[in-house]
Amino acid sequence: MENENQTIESDTNATTDPFDTSVVKQINVSSEIGTLKRLLIHSPDRGLGKVVPSKAQDWLFEDIVHLDMMRRDEYDYYVKILLYFLDPDKVKGKIDTLGPDSDRSFYKPDHPAYFRSDRVVDIQSLLADILADETIRTRLIAAICGIERTSFRTQQQLNQYDSLELAKIMISGSLPDLTMLFAPLPNFIFTRDIGIVINDHILLNKPAKLARTREALLTQYIFFNHPLFADYQNNIIEIPDNQHAFLLADSDTNRDVTRSTLEGGDVMMISKRHLLIGVSERTTLYAAQQVMRLVFGKNLVDKVTIIKIPKKRDYMHIDTIFTQVKRNVWVLLGSLARTGDEVKQRDVLHFFAPKDLAEELKILQFVKGQEQKPIEIENLEDLLADISKTDLGATEPIQFIYSGDNEFPFGAREQWTDSCNLLALKDGVVVGYDRNEKTAEAFRKAGFDVVPAAKLLDRFEQGQSSPETIKNTFIMLPSAELSRARGGSHCMSLPLLREEI
Repeated sequence: MENENQTIESDTNATTDPFDTSVVKQINVSSEIGTLKRLLIHSPDRGLGKVVPSKAQDWLFEDIVHLDMMRRDEYDYYVKILLYFLDPDKVKGKIDTLGPDSDRSFYKPDHPAYFRSDRVVDIQSLLADILADETIRTRLIAAICGIERTSFRTQQQLNQYDSLELAKIMISGSLPDLTMLFAPLPNFIFTRDIGIVINDHILLNKPAKLARTREALLTQYIFFNHPLFADYQNNIIEIPDNQHAFLLADSDTNRDVTRSTLEGGDVMMISKRHLLIGVSERTTLYAAQQVMRLVFGKNLVDKVTIIKIPKKRDYMHIDTIFTQVKRNVWVLLGSLARTGDEVKQRDVLHFFAPKDLAEELKILQFVKGQEQKPIEIENLEDLLADISKTDLGATEPIQFIYSGDNEFPFGAREQWTDSCNLLALKDGVVVGYDRNEKTAEAFRKAGFDVVPAAKLLDRFEQGQSSPETIKNTFIMLPSAELSRARGGSHCMSLPLLREEI
């Protein structure tokens, strides 16, 4: 046990030391497009290989994935792209040697050969770090075993593992021999949902579904205990519960106006003084109002825009229907934009069919000090254009790139596989999925270079391009398996630090 503790201490020091010295400002996000400097990710873990059809819906996972293919042929490219942009010394000149590595040791947070970046940070590494503390370890094991209703013997069993393995067990739900102790957390790869950075504050989520309770608990322990966040303890925002909610019947209407649930995919720090919050099937109006009250009270922003989207599985969060590409460019679903309104006006059935309020898109903008007089914005495009011009000072014409090039049925088909869910690495350079071919063509028409991730990495290695010089580019990730999870590159990232624009 003594040698094991020494190993843990060595691993912990190697992981946490960079966070104390590398960057003076550890956390700050004031836009969706400022050059990305640090983010949280989570590589697909062995728990994804435990999802079975009969439990997929309960565990909030859409499909059964081929885990090795998802990791080796797809997500690894995401990691290499992120490292080349954020921490190039880890991969520059080494790309050819990283692909053939049969055991993928470079990508495994528990392996000595792991890339161990202080800029591209796997949340599993942070969890392992805090589990090296005996007090945190004991409390977290007890809390998780309480949530999962395990036996006392299981608590004792978990305490026998070192911090690296214990972190894997807590996330995947399974032991090293793949015996399942409790349900996996397949959605943990979508780190965007666990929280959001609002300037120099961190808003923690409150998941709507019980299947994500363990995710929320692990996240709380990490943000409140890891050295990376030590200087931000007073800047962590937790959304209060409504103490009277349990008195009301749990209808859809009551749930929306009384329950306090929120996920990070419904929150965008769109400019330094403007926050967007979506009200969706996962984020309630009550939670949105509480966040607005908190950020106004802390003087973090001057404007909060609440976007109520249809409560449909197609549109889980607002980042599934639009994301920002460039100061003056957005990608969005045409059926919920102005073009969708125009199509409805040409459809005679629209005038006679009964109105379904669940399908309604509604946008209200609140200004600090004038919360009782919100401004109603009629159209999503009007909102996004105003953000580009007013909040971000765009001088070029505003462009909208539509999912599936706004062609039936490709707009809806490709939105389902996250054509609108893109991560901006910097202004005008975004990462998305290669399977959304019509959307890629729309990017080409808008003047963007559309390039597969492997080809771009080769250009970087050959010196033909670089992250510093690249402009107006849509980077396509392989996505046959990743897209089955119903989450894109925006979902798979929690930006911690961006340059101000």
